[in-house]
Amino acid sequence: MASESIHPASAPSRRVVVAAVGAAGIALTLNACGSGDDSSSSNAGAAGSVLGKTSDIPEGGGKIFKDSGVVVTQPTAGQFKAFSSKCTHQGCAVTGIADGVITCPCHKSAFSVADGSVKKGPATQPLPEEKITVSGDSITLA
Repeated sequence: MASESIHPASAPSRRVVVAAVGAAGIALTLNACGSGDDSSSSNAGAAGSVLGKTSDIPEGGGKIFKDSGVVVTQPTAGQFKAFSSKCTHQGCAVTGIADGVITCPCHKSAFSVADGSVKKGPATQPLPEEKITVSGDSITLA
């Protein structure tokens, strides 16, 4: 009768475990931050989509149309602008509009409601402008 020697399987070294956890953490962080600094692409909804009414957009402020990926602003009375709601820093969706500024929650970049320009970094590129049409009291993606 042959006897097998029982040897416990060796556990991975501490260095291997730390490296694996670090790599997984980096991958999750990069994935959570978005798609990078690609300001040329927009996530706007389909052309011809009615976004809302002009009365929905406060003067000096705006409204985020999350499903369409668009922010519509009214910098001055009767002047309506639209921008992509995708931050140009790392692709997070902007979530706030106050005091003439559109803000991104991820890294606190801030953009002008008047022209989408960067008011505060880390973003370095303005929000891409989207084309809209205003007919009567209706705002539509062009």
